[in-house]
Amino acid sequence: MMWKGRFSQDMSDVVCRFTQSLDLDWRMVQDDIRGSIAHVRMLGQVGLLTAQESAEIESALIQIAKDAEDGSFVPKESLEDVHMNVEALLIERTGDVGAKLHMGRSRNDQSNTTVRLALRREILKIWDDMKPMLETLLLKAMQHAETTVPGYTHMQQAQVITMGHFWMAHFQAFIRDARLLLNAYESSDESPLGSGALAGSTLPIDRAMTARDLGFSRICENSMDAVAQRDHIIAFHYFASLFGVHASRISEDLIIYFTSEFGWISLPDAFCTGSSMMPQKKNPDVLEIIRGKSGRLTGGLMDALSMVKGTPLTFNRDFQEDKRSLWSSCDTIQSMLEVMTPLYAEVEVNEEAAVRSFLDGFIYATDIAEYLVKRGVPFRKSHEIVGRAVRWCMENNRALNSLSTEEWGKFSPMVDDDLAPLLTPAKSVSRRNTAGGASPVQVRLQVENGKKRLAEIDEEFNMYKGRFPSLTFATPRV
Repeated sequence: MMWKGRFSQDMSDVVCRFTQSLDLDWRMVQDDIRGSIAHVRMLGQVGLLTAQESAEIESALIQIAKDAEDGSFVPKESLEDVHMNVEALLIERTGDVGAKLHMGRSRNDQSNTTVRLALRREILKIWDDMKPMLETLLLKAMQHAETTVPGYTHMQQAQVITMGHFWMAHFQAFIRDARLLLNAYESSDESPLGSGALAGSTLPIDRAMTARDLGFSRICENSMDAVAQRDHIIAFHYFASLFGVHASRISEDLIIYFTSEFGWISLPDAFCTGSSMMPQKKNPDVLEIIRGKSGRLTGGLMDALSMVKGTPLTFNRDFQEDKRSLWSSCDTIQSMLEVMTPLYAEVEVNEEAAVRSFLDGFIYATDIAEYLVKRGVPFRKSHEIVGRAVRWCMENNRALNSLSTEEWGKFSPMVDDDLAPLLTPAKSVSRRNTAGGASPVQVRLQVENGKKRLAEIDEEFNMYKGRFPSLTFATPRV
């Protein structure tokens, strides 16, 4: 026990089991060791360790990292966490020299540094998985730039769109998520190391040096804030929760369009399952599980917010639990992306079936109203005219786009022979050429703009990758 000087009793076994966090932080063992290496290099640089002591500790830490990687270093639950296990083994192997490692730091700033290192690494991995998904959506949008399908509001057919416009709608949501992921990285890109328990240190440490060594862009400027805040974790959960919402939403769309009642998309067999009882079934289980997992991601945000809002400055042991939902969200997102990208790539659209779904012509009602507007009819008046025509068609079992010019004369004298040619799926969607609209021209512009936005975000992530410290430890310097 590292604090045995103050206590007259050993920790009870039940408390030891309750307070240990190895199930949460052992996955960060390499990050913890890398943080300690930066710290010991700094201690040698500022003269708190001799060059020989610094090199000896770094050499021992590198060997511990290798032992952890090959499994020969087995942590002890009695030592609570990854930090204490690494330090105890270091002291066991180097004696009093290793006992000097912890000067100028606390587990408060050490653990926060370790989490930030690990979280930044996880974020970079998530981006590597997310980028292909975004590229797939752009590719699908280009493939379906002219594929006409119904668009919906209130789950009722509304207007003709293209499937390319649909894919780009979801791309826009996910590219915003990518920016939030980048924001989460930037929020994590501050070094708390050297902040100590809460007030810094009386020793002449160099926090800027350790920050540079660990690839941080800057240091946390206030030592109390450095150990107390978890904004970087909350920023990641905010990304994760919105990503989950957006992944669930596209899943819901595809599930609906895949049903027999809609039936104008097909899903790849490899991403569906059958029924144990009903031979005809093809169930969209992967999409349903994605939809289900999103709840865990939104729950992680609530978990983190609730934890932080009830704690006074500075460090509280509650924060040990901040990693439980964090790692769950990281792992959940990576598992989702693993299936999302190849699934989207193989979604097929049956345009003929989609067009059959709006043979009643009511989907062109707004087109007709705007046609009348162009002829000088006030919109509210044109809305009423077309509404009466829709009601008449419903009562007489007629398609709205089947009315002749003479029949339209019953509702408005402003309709001419040029209306009928406009009431086709291709004509309807091509005329929606306002910025951001559903026309093929606009969809292709969105794709090009999407490629640029994606490239810009990727460039920023690549910049951070270039700064990220290697966790592949070199041969000991001693």
